[in-house]
Amino acid sequence: MAGELSGAALHPQSAVRGARRNATAWLLIAPSCLALVLLFVVPIAYVLLLSVTDPRHSLAHYQRIFTVPVYTRVMVNTFVTSVIVTALCLVIGYPFAYVMARRAGWVSTLLLTIVAMSFWTGFLVRTYAWLVILGSKGPVAAAYGALGLGTAPQLLFSTFSSTLGMTHILLPYMILALYASMRKIDASHLKAAASLGARPAAAFREVFLPLSLPGVVNGSLLVFVSCLGFFVTPVLLGTPRDMMISQLINQQIEELLAFGFASAVAVVLLIATCAVLAIYNHYAGLDRLWG
Repeated sequence: MAGELSGAALHPQSAVRGARRNATAWLLIAPSCLALVLLFVVPIAYVLLLSVTDPRHSLAHYQRIFTVPVYTRVMVNTFVTSVIVTALCLVIGYPFAYVMARRAGWVSTLLLTIVAMSFWTGFLVRTYAWLVILGSKGPVAAAYGALGLGTAPQLLFSTFSSTLGMTHILLPYMILALYASMRKIDASHLKAAASLGARPAAAFREVFLPLSLPGVVNGSLLVFVSCLGFFVTPVLLGTPRDMMISQLINQQIEELLAFGFASAVAVVLLIATCAVLAIYNHYAGLDRLWG
């Protein structure tokens, strides 16, 4: 009986302590939640509201996006360009990451340092570097002249230069995603395949490649979603014919002051990005992006 009374007496104290811990936890996360609401939820809600109220309440802006061929072509071009850039990053980055993961010692360290150095240089600087390299007085034009090939072709302000610049900027993200996945692959798996008579090519195809697919998916997602919203590089290196969604939004705001239509385009871009993330989350899980 005495034990029951003492337990009953202690129970309110434990409840009070639990309530205090919960209150402390809420107080700790309250500033972060407030910042998220003010910096993300409120602006997105305002953009969504503006897209259906400026200049009047209607869905005309969304209808215009999907019925006017010019804007439809911008949407299609954005997704096609993002797919191409993602494919190029994967083709270039996979062997690079493979060497980094499989080779030990100074080779892996050197390659990892080269990749990391790209993050120490702003993407605007890297974009301007391509302006110099591909310019009429750059090293490419000089090489054409030195080899006697005549006048160098027009490389700047083209689909090629824009795609090249975006691939260069986003390639490190693909390489690091692949590298993180490949480093987790146990080398004993390949040794086991070799002991069973598999040639190196067959061991890579049947063992290493399937195990590295999570890195392929993660890197492709990062590159694709980032490319959807690219702005500076297509503006500086590309042409108006290859306009992307971010350029369309900037044009509608700065040149035409069409805030409602620009908001509708931004909402479409946001929905498309969320759809891509939802598909990835359904089949893989967003938690796998962080290992």
